[in-house]
Amino acid sequence: MNENREFFYRRLHSLLGVLPIGIFLIQHLVINHFAAYGSDSFNKAAGFMHDLPFRFVLEWVVIYIPILYHAILGVYIVLTGKNNTRRYGYFRNLMFLLQRVTGIVTLIFIAWHVYQTRIITIFTQETIDFDFMEAILTQPFFFWFYLIGVISTTFHFANGLWSFLVTWGITVSPRSQRIATYATLFVFLGVTYLGIRSLLAIGMGV
Repeated sequence: MNENREFFYRRLHSLLGVLPIGIFLIQHLVINHFAAYGSDSFNKAAGFMHDLPFRFVLEWVVIYIPILYHAILGVYIVLTGKNNTRRYGYFRNLMFLLQRVTGIVTLIFIAWHVYQTRIITIFTQETIDFDFMEAILTQPFFFWFYLIGVISTTFHFANGLWSFLVTWGITVSPRSQRIATYATLFVFLGVTYLGIRSLLAIGMGV
């Protein structure tokens, strides 16, 4: 890539990981968390999202196109990125590695999730409701697949949020970066709780 264009592409990649992808992730997990209050609550929340005006356009503009861009450039970064041991210590280089590993896992998870809940249902005309997800998550393989996928996705988002703050010059000093580390840890724990609680409610009825 040309150096200036690569700088722009990477900045855009970082931005899209937070806006709109990160916001959509939180919204999606909040909607799913209604499963903890029963099937009717989940169905009402999911139905509200399904019936939004211009849903198809919103999904492509806000979700699919940004995710495709983020994923394609993310794979390029994984293949070309190197740990920066001089600028950052062991912990941050470990987070650098985990960010790339979870990026690949998250890509596989999202691709399958979209296929299973969007593409297939176009042909089967099934409604994506509590019973639909229960039929998937009561299968042990898919429960664990979704569990790993959710944790991978939430880590990738939270750790990516730390990188976003550095990349965009919001956290420059070592102190601000340490504070951001704790803040993004709380973000990770919070959104992961929403995801796991939803899976347990649907897949195990607890």
